[in-house]
Amino acid sequence: MGGLTRRQFGTAAASVALSAGALAAFGRAPAFAQGTALKVGVLLPRSGLLAQAGQACQRGAEIAPAILGELGYKVEILSADTESNVDVARSRAEKLINDGANVIVGAFDSGQTAAAAQVCEQRGVPLVMNIAAADRLTEQGYKTVFRNFPTSTMLVANGLALMKDLFAVSGVTPKTAVFLHANDTFGMANKQAMDALFPKLDMPFGIVDSISYDPKAQDLAVEVAKAKATGAELAIVTTRANDAIMLVREMVKQRWEPKGIVSPGSPGLYDEQFYKVLGKYADYAITNLPWYDPKAELTKRVEAAFKKQYPNDRFEGYAFNVAFTLEAILVAADAFKRAGTAEPATLLEALRQTNLKDKMMVGPAITFDEKGQNTQLVSACLQNRNLRPTVVLPKDSAEMDPVFPMPGWGKRA
Repeated sequence: MGGLTRRQFGTAAASVALSAGALAAFGRAPAFAQGTALKVGVLLPRSGLLAQAGQACQRGAEIAPAILGELGYKVEILSADTESNVDVARSRAEKLINDGANVIVGAFDSGQTAAAAQVCEQRGVPLVMNIAAADRLTEQGYKTVFRNFPTSTMLVANGLALMKDLFAVSGVTPKTAVFLHANDTFGMANKQAMDALFPKLDMPFGIVDSISYDPKAQDLAVEVAKAKATGAELAIVTTRANDAIMLVREMVKQRWEPKGIVSPGSPGLYDEQFYKVLGKYADYAITNLPWYDPKAELTKRVEAAFKKQYPNDRFEGYAFNVAFTLEAILVAADAFKRAGTAEPATLLEALRQTNLKDKMMVGPAITFDEKGQNTQLVSACLQNRNLRPTVVLPKDSAEMDPVFPMPGWGKRA
């Protein structure tokens, strides 16, 4: 959900601007033939650094046509791999549109999504983000961008509020914390949100240090040693699967045992790869983020379809990426059905009028504000228990009671 530096963002914008002269040859969105399916271009990092997350999202796209078909929607998926690269994301977004995509869905990573957003704005084609949190994505004044995912500010605010609830329920409150985060677009956006929000939320602990790291690093021994040296009682993290694994491995190796490891809204700690690689050391980590409603009718359909198509994989380990990707495609399909056409201006207006109640994720109906942002998303507190992401807060949705502080590394069964 990151990966773009300020310099790369400017380069991507300049590249799109330079291509403007060629747009006359490309034209706007491809003409739409009545009675055909909505062509959804799904743009994801299926190879490279973010391949695990991209491939998980792709599974949501693969099962979407059959599930949505049962609900009266007709979609055709056109897939493209960004290779976890901003420039490739831009060129593949162009290609998807040239190949006939009426709408683009993607791209998990904020940096790659920003590049795709510039292309879609130039071409007049809707972009429905599946996962991407950097606030600026809906602050550019774009008219073609829609996000059914929290901003970094929303994630951090909701995540910190749930930490207070966790401490209240457990009766244990840490006095100090250290913040470890990737130095890419997503990590720095969360850092900015943390800096802005933390002083306003009357948190019961202080942050003694913020430590950034390169998510492409081979190990995080230095960063973990620095964090341990602070003596902080709580580790707050913004991660993805690869760096989350490296962090916990080093914590075990260096015998650093804070009271808890908590993410205020990032992937990594609940990913299937995290469980497979770390085993018992994956348990008791906590992530505060939006989660699917197991009682929703769409959730039941998606889970059944997932288990049928991927019988050797656990739905819970992929559900977050699958759910938000499928919901993004559903948002586009719902707008198309109401519009009755994929003509860009009409489809964009239908997207602005979205009010989608039959969905997977917990919370109110999907709607968008004037910036194209769904502001109604809520978070749950997930704790890894028995190698499974388990809702422990809020209490009325909890599957188990939270365990805090977490057991030491040497006390795991």
